[in-house]
Amino acid sequence: VWMPNNSGWATLQYATAKSGIILVTLNPAYRTHELLQTLSLVECKSLVMVPALKSSNYAQILLELVPELTNQEPNNILSEKIPSLRQVILYDNGTMDQVPETKLLKGITHYRDLLIKEPNLSTTEALKQERLAISNRDIINLQFTSGTTGLPKGVSLSHRNILNNGIYIGDNMKLTDKDRLCCPVPLFHCFGLVLSSLAAMTHGSTIIYPSESYDAEATLRAVSEEGATALHGVPTMFLAELNHPNFSHYNLSTLRTGIAAGSPVPIEVMRNVRDKMNLSELTICYGMTETSPVTFMSLTTDSLQDRCETVGRVMPHIEAKVVDPVSGETLPTGVSGELCTRSYATMDGGYWQSKKQTDEVIDADKWMHTGDTAIIDDRGFCRIDGRIKDMVIRGGEKIHPVEVENCLFEMDGIQNVSVIGVPDARYGEQVCAWITNKKGHNLKLEDVKSYCEGKLAHYKVPHYVVVVEANEYPTTPSGKIQKNIMRERTKTLLGL
Repeated sequence: VWMPNNSGWATLQYATAKSGIILVTLNPAYRTHELLQTLSLVECKSLVMVPALKSSNYAQILLELVPELTNQEPNNILSEKIPSLRQVILYDNGTMDQVPETKLLKGITHYRDLLIKEPNLSTTEALKQERLAISNRDIINLQFTSGTTGLPKGVSLSHRNILNNGIYIGDNMKLTDKDRLCCPVPLFHCFGLVLSSLAAMTHGSTIIYPSESYDAEATLRAVSEEGATALHGVPTMFLAELNHPNFSHYNLSTLRTGIAAGSPVPIEVMRNVRDKMNLSELTICYGMTETSPVTFMSLTTDSLQDRCETVGRVMPHIEAKVVDPVSGETLPTGVSGELCTRSYATMDGGYWQSKKQTDEVIDADKWMHTGDTAIIDDRGFCRIDGRIKDMVIRGGEKIHPVEVENCLFEMDGIQNVSVIGVPDARYGEQVCAWITNKKGHNLKLEDVKSYCEGKLAHYKVPHYVVVVEANEYPTTPSGKIQKNIMRERTKTLLGL
């Protein structure tokens, strides 16, 4: 499925599951090369797409890859570049008339025609028998991780993996059939597919898709007009909504619960979300695509501090431990190390057709090595220090960017901040903070250094400050800030 959010996407999630078809989620931002690589890797048989989205002409991209569509019959395509492909299904998101290329696609099947087709008796019986052969361990979903280097990896998830995860997520949010969940996060990502869709479906809740791709005002409008009781998002989304010039025009009084995930939520943002958006029971989730994805989650009743400084406690039926990244020895509570988990949620199929990559992250005892550093306290609450690869090492001192970010988020005048390590001839690395000023503020390096005095150890204080606009942080399509790209840009910008 190569589409932005829409009702057809949601329907396909359940249709494929019932039919035993593996649903492959493709990023709508993929272009020709990425599309070819992923479709070839999974030996795609059927592709569902929209004609266009904003400035992206999907029909044109597809014609470059499958020119045979101009003269072949629907459902029987023979493609030179993608030999496995037999069918292309076009979902009209209202752009058909704007894209002349769609008129050239003779070999496509229209999504609307699938909905009105009446199967005959023998077909129905065959489908029934096929369903009886489906096992809960069968792979149902292939998700591509937003890899920072090389090709994205295909994570193979089963019915058992994601359906159970959706149930426990909904339980922790206290979802019921009276709830209405607003989902502005993309469905091609685990957040939308599991934390939103499956959490809602398993609890009988309504789900609302405010827009095809993320739009802060469309989200506020949907919450207001539909009386949403729950809202999902990454911290950058909540910030965009809170800072939208028309924020006060919308009634958010029906909101109660939701999820903030993807990156740590600063306590100042959490207070604003609680006080200004009425999300008093907002929960925090932690996980990764490889674990279906949630392994730790806070409860609606946890304190505001615990919901900001930790990712809650381990989810039901999941084991967790913190190990020394070098020796692999299990560490005591209160000591930082690499977080590992083991459970039903660990990808049943590993990385698609790559045992080598799978063995690099899942050890012989079935522990999933997350690559994140964490501390689990004696109450069971887990605090994520950061990515092992994102840790800043300045003159031998280890600095977790999250600690510096949390400090700066409380500084008056800062709207958003992200901290990275950049090369330094003397110390190996120095701390650099990217900041976005609130309206009417013009903070610079000296202001940041002055504010940090007495709050952070001297070596943690940013040595560089880069001031950027809110839309200049490089992010993945799911909203996570890409610190590897930030580092490269900063090195160029500062001549490091």
